[in-house]
Amino acid sequence: LREVPNPSQMMLSGRPKGVSGTCVACVMEGTRPILAEVQALVSKTGFGNPRRQAAGFDYNRAALLIAVLEKRCRYEMSRYDAYVNIAGGMKMNEPALDLAVVMALVSSFKNREVDPGMLIFGEVGLSGEVRGVSQAAQRVSEAIKMGFTSCLLPKSNLEKLKDEKRIRLIGVENVREAIQLI
Repeated sequence: LREVPNPSQMMLSGRPKGVSGTCVACVMEGTRPILAEVQALVSKTGFGNPRRQAAGFDYNRAALLIAVLEKRCRYEMSRYDAYVNIAGGMKMNEPALDLAVVMALVSSFKNREVDPGMLIFGEVGLSGEVRGVSQAAQRVSEAIKMGFTSCLLPKSNLEKLKDEKRIRLIGVENVREAIQLI
């Protein structure tokens, strides 16, 4: 075994530029923030029932987020296959990954790129609200350390980060507000 001094850098190496359906999220592994690339592919289904698949992310959670997009944001996802992947073969199961998955799905659906300098985290509820997450300051610090210029996060986490001037913080209350950034 060898120590990996910077797992975030390793996870983001080889990240494509100028491509829709990808964004970077921050999850916590214990007390350590780790950045990971979230990938999504949305394409018109060739069958009666759309196909859903998730690798490295909970399948049921992906289906729930797709349902939120359909019901709360009026995206007709029932006519599209949807695939979600966490690059690098990692398995991540933290609610803070929800907003990045939603943004990657919409980015692929609209065929528009998410700002590659933006880090994304936040839990998404069934009514489309973006809920606060724990350890937001550590997540933002990791984004700064890795050279990100902006961070999309729950509005409820902004209060504790109001003195942070090294990165542009964009707080959102629901997924509709977040999607407007694509």
